[in-house]
Amino acid sequence: MHLLLFSILLLGGLGFFGALFLYFTARRFHVEEDPRVDRIASLLAGANCGGCGLKGCRDFAVRCVSQGSLDGLYCPVSGADGMAKIAEVLGIEASPDQSRQVAVLRCNGSCAARPLKYVYDGAQSCAVMASVAVGTSGCAFGCLGCGDCADVCAFGALSIDKATGLPVVDTSLCTACGACVSECPRKLIELRPVGRKDRRVWVACSSRDKGAIARKLCTAACIGCGKCAKACPFGAIEVADNLAYINPETCKTCGKCVPECPTGAILSSFDIPMKKVAEQ
Repeated sequence: MHLLLFSILLLGGLGFFGALFLYFTARRFHVEEDPRVDRIASLLAGANCGGCGLKGCRDFAVRCVSQGSLDGLYCPVSGADGMAKIAEVLGIEASPDQSRQVAVLRCNGSCAARPLKYVYDGAQSCAVMASVAVGTSGCAFGCLGCGDCADVCAFGALSIDKATGLPVVDTSLCTACGACVSECPRKLIELRPVGRKDRRVWVACSSRDKGAIARKLCTAACIGCGKCAKACPFGAIEVADNLAYINPETCKTCGKCVPECPTGAILSSFDIPMKKVAEQ
């Protein structure tokens, strides 16, 4: 009985002195955090999406305060208005508005465009499929359609269209956080500027196969013919490795390249009146 009581007192005493030691240690090494960190964190979405390039919203707030400026810092979820509020908390002028971006899919290989060649019977994950198979259509560059990108989107901006088997981006919800870009094993999602009046033009294909092979695997594939580049009056299109790419920095979204593509691999976010394009 005495031994049990002694053990209880000993353990209780050790616990008490241990707690006392931790208390005074915490007091001794406590670092006061700038209250502006909490204020900035409260202005952020709290999604911890990583779109700013940092670990999360709290880390972003700490960096803003410790740096004392917003140079190199931008939260795509907050946008220009949110960054202006953060600048106000820091007592500095807001940085110039950065062009808003949205995600676009560089693949237009729908179920109708890419005939089924293989049957995949494994985990419904693009990452897993990409590591063990070329895909159900045989195209080594196209979308695998399992929806990994939609699963990681914290804002519900991505969904899989059952009719086409491809991801669809809701630009009104997309914050350009970049989570889908990192998740896609074939790097088919690109962030592009929203564009003036919501006008964007891009090549919806990533195949680097030669034209005949690419067209055989997918009727909507870019065949690297270069017709789009010849039609572009601004030199915004480059063809390399059998694939065309439209530079968003130099593209004026005139739309002349869209009807020139023989396979329909160039998509636009706006309707293009063919007569008007021909007259430009």
